[in-house]
Amino acid sequence: MATERFSSPPATSQEENALFLDILHEAPLFAHRKPARIVGSVFYCILLAGYTTLAVGAEWIFRPVRELISPVLCSCDVLLMLLTGIFQQYLVYQVHKIRLQGYYSFSQKLKFIVRIPFAITAYGTAAMLLVILWKPYTGFLSISAILRIIMVVEALCAGCFMCLYIGYIHQYNSLNSHPDVLKYHDGRLSDQQMALLQYQRENLHFLSEEILRLQESLSKYERTDDRSTPQVDLAHLLAARDQELRTISAEMNQVQSELRLARSLIAERDSEIQRVRMTNNQYVEENERLRAILGEWSTRAAKLERALEAERMSNIELQRKISVQRNQTHVESNDHGA
Repeated sequence: MATERFSSPPATSQEENALFLDILHEAPLFAHRKPARIVGSVFYCILLAGYTTLAVGAEWIFRPVRELISPVLCSCDVLLMLLTGIFQQYLVYQVHKIRLQGYYSFSQKLKFIVRIPFAITAYGTAAMLLVILWKPYTGFLSISAILRIIMVVEALCAGCFMCLYIGYIHQYNSLNSHPDVLKYHDGRLSDQQMALLQYQRENLHFLSEEILRLQESLSKYERTDDRSTPQVDLAHLLAARDQELRTISAEMNQVQSELRLARSLIAERDSEIQRVRMTNNQYVEENERLRAILGEWSTRAAKLERALEAERMSNIELQRKISVQRNQTHVESNDHGA
């Protein structure tokens, strides 16, 4: 029965394993890829548009109560930051689903983009706080005008990145190719292998559901009277799904072994770096000690030079005195002789 094959799959030969282990040439399933939704992104863009409209028309909207313009604008900015934080979690969840579908490069691009709108709103809130704090020194423009400018710039920047996100999602939904996690790109090998491992687990889950569905269909057709052609077709499909399941399992085992190997290599590199750092520290300490010795010898040499200079000057003075004494003695002898 196919149920027994699913619960305990038979051992495959080395030729079959070698055939199915090459993940770069035999790609897993991608037909079950689910398109990402952009409804939330469009709703957020509409929210930004309303936020910009409020900032531009605040002077006319709140004309009867001008003293409430600044508090209302600041409150709206804080509310936008809170909504952006909630919306960011939703976008992170969408990016995580794309990563599980096997599109690693898209998830890496979107992971950076989805965090920018919240950072922009946080910077805008901080700018508003600074404007309120430095209110006495902003005489060239009114407080409400500065706050409205900050809100418009904030909304435009966040909207640009949201449009970029929607463009990437549209490109992802229109793809008709195998997941890019099967190709090794430049970057961290461990992250790519982990993404591939997660993708293989998703494939295993999908194939398990397909096998269960086909088993139920096969059991239903086996209970009918005319079951020749449907039973053969379903058995063939079930065998193909079972073979693909074994393929994915072998590929996942290979990726796990490669990940363990990469981690061991990283650990060896780290230990080598630690040894090099220790050796470098020893060289630095030895260099400092030699510099201290050189400085001490330089000091001694300077002292010795000063002592030699003093001795030389003393000798010159002594020779001068001896010369004067000899001249005096010679003069006295001449005087006695006369």
